[in-house]
Amino acid sequence: MLQYQNYFDYGAATPILSEVVQVMQPYFQRKFYNPSAIYLVAQENKKDLEKYRGIIARGLGAKPAEVVFTAGGTEANNLAIKGVMDSFNYPHVVTWAIEHESVLNPVKNYDHSIVEVDKSGRYQVENLTKHVKDNTVLISCTYANNEIGTIEYPGDIKVVINEILQARQQRGISTPLYLHCDACQATNYLDLQVAKLGVDLMTINAGKIYGPKQCGALYIKAGAKIKPLILGGGQEKGLRSGTENLANIAGFAKAFEMVRDDYKSESKRLAKLRDNFIKQLKDHVPAVSINGSFSSPHLPNIINISIKEVDNEALVMKLDEAGLIVATGSACSASSDEPSHVLRAMGLTLQQARSSIRISLGRFTTEKSLNKLLKTLIEIVVKP
Repeated sequence: MLQYQNYFDYGAATPILSEVVQVMQPYFQRKFYNPSAIYLVAQENKKDLEKYRGIIARGLGAKPAEVVFTAGGTEANNLAIKGVMDSFNYPHVVTWAIEHESVLNPVKNYDHSIVEVDKSGRYQVENLTKHVKDNTVLISCTYANNEIGTIEYPGDIKVVINEILQARQQRGISTPLYLHCDACQATNYLDLQVAKLGVDLMTINAGKIYGPKQCGALYIKAGAKIKPLILGGGQEKGLRSGTENLANIAGFAKAFEMVRDDYKSESKRLAKLRDNFIKQLKDHVPAVSINGSFSSPHLPNIINISIKEVDNEALVMKLDEAGLIVATGSACSASSDEPSHVLRAMGLTLQQARSSIRISLGRFTTEKSLNKLLKTLIEIVVKP
């Protein structure tokens, strides 16, 4: 679609696909009924709700009862963290310094440890054990970072967790240790089979996969100890009260199906575009540096760069004037004057962080649109 070709902020939001809108429409008027009601037309909606839950569950290799619908990724992350932590007395949680604010902020309400990353934004999983205590009940990680695109395989963390649990058992300690994974940025491009990943809880988000905003889901492995955030009518097995937003859930399921059907081919397409863009950018803009290592697994659609002595907000505004949309970082903290906490955790100076922009590609990105972005960047930065 032409109106999206100059849009390079897919990491923040994705347009809803027309096929998704079509699936949602009946629930705004003709099928508006509350799925919790007992009359026939409402029970048909209940069947639809469970059908959509099954679609998400199959894509995760999970049981339908293990999928809880939420109002987006932020709520799902909060449910995972607060729900687990509030289920134990004096619990401790571990996470990393580059996590999304919807992980870092709730974690700060509890006894916690924040693990540093290396200069390329990578976890040092071998250092995880020294941050875990006997009362640690949760480790929260990100599958793929939303600002720099680095991929961290949860399975590597699960190996360490299993070793910790084995040592606890030998010492007569029965405290569980759950692994939560924020997979919001990974859903378009990576394997989501929960058994293979070794996760106990996992967050996904419709708004990042060409579905409606304010809709997401939390996978909760059967048997995991967790309390609800929202109390009320007991919907979603008591874990998320409130009338289910069936229109959004329908759109979520359709978008999920669509992106999972072609995620491998789309990943290859975008990786090729990304690599070509980075090569040309380095050739024509000597002052540019790439944030986040590309020598190890990396999302195909995220490019984070710093350009020496360039103010990122001024650059974003100039690109916007030229009809090109990029971001200074995570849109979730765009209203803050603070530089990216992700880049600062990687060791970038304040000046380097304030000269960074994130270019995130998506389904409607083309070679032509990237060439236009490259040409405009050169005109602004190299030929003032």
